[in-house]
Amino acid sequence: MRRTVAHLAVLSTAVAVSTFAGAPGARADLVTHCVGTGGAVTVPNDLYVPAGQSCALTGTTVTGNVSVAAGANLVVTGGHLRGDVQVAADGYLDATNTEIGGGVDLASGGYGAFLKDASAASLTVRAKGSATIDSFLFVEHTSVDGNVTTSAGEVRLDRTTEVAGNVSSTGSYYTDVHDSFVDGTLSVLNSATGSVICGSAVRGRATFAGNLGGVQLGPNGSLDSCASGGYWGRDVSITNTTGGVRVDDNIIDGQLTASSNTPAAVIAANNRIRGGVVGQQASAARARALAERPAADRDAAGEQRAEARRTDAVQEARAAGDAGL
Repeated sequence: MRRTVAHLAVLSTAVAVSTFAGAPGARADLVTHCVGTGGAVTVPNDLYVPAGQSCALTGTTVTGNVSVAAGANLVVTGGHLRGDVQVAADGYLDATNTEIGGGVDLASGGYGAFLKDASAASLTVRAKGSATIDSFLFVEHTSVDGNVTTSAGEVRLDRTTEVAGNVSSTGSYYTDVHDSFVDGTLSVLNSATGSVICGSAVRGRATFAGNLGGVQLGPNGSLDSCASGGYWGRDVSITNTTGGVRVDDNIIDGQLTASSNTPAAVIAANNRIRGGVVGQQASAARARALAERPAADRDAAGEQRAEARRTDAVQEARAAGDAGL
């Protein structure tokens, strides 16, 4: 009798362990917390940076999703993040030479995301809402397999960044694209300080509407300095814009519509526009006056924000010591 009871107890335990180990998603609830620094190890589940803490990783692989809590920082160099990255309010993501298999999602009021020499499935910046922090998304020499969708903050795609999907921006502080490629459509709506597109190619239709600070396609504008115009594979529309519109040194393989802009758009003679121009253009005198205005340096303040947060995050992570991943 004793042997039978003991045998049943062992059998029940074995079945329970086998059921747990074989159940789909049995390890899905396992999360590794990161406070401090980590090296070239593999985290076999999700990674979580607790609120107000900093995590700095070098050569680390994370097989699950990554969550950066409110006020937290994650700095990754040479990493492989196979899942999605969620960044909460006042959270910061800094990824250099890093592959992100999923999307990066910056919540309302997220501090920002900086990607350099990286890749991701998609990039999203949520609307600011009632948050006091104005987010930023700075992307350099990075490939995005899907869409870039932004609804707040400073947005800049730069230095041979490639977007396989669409770039859609509504209500950002500004949205600029420099020396980059967008395979889909480009839409910039209701930006507070407008949009600058220089040295870039957009294969799909481009729409700029309701931007308060102006729109500059190409060089010789007052919003930002750059060396050349760009290529546009479809129609380009710039409407209901205040603060000035300048189109200079572009190839547009479609029609350019420039209407209801205050003041009227300046369209330089060196543009090659296959489908012609529809809308009102500024006078030659107005064009000369705009060309003489000095250009601003729009990206300097944003880069300083990223650099300051990155430096503080790395120092905090090092002070915390080995994260024990």
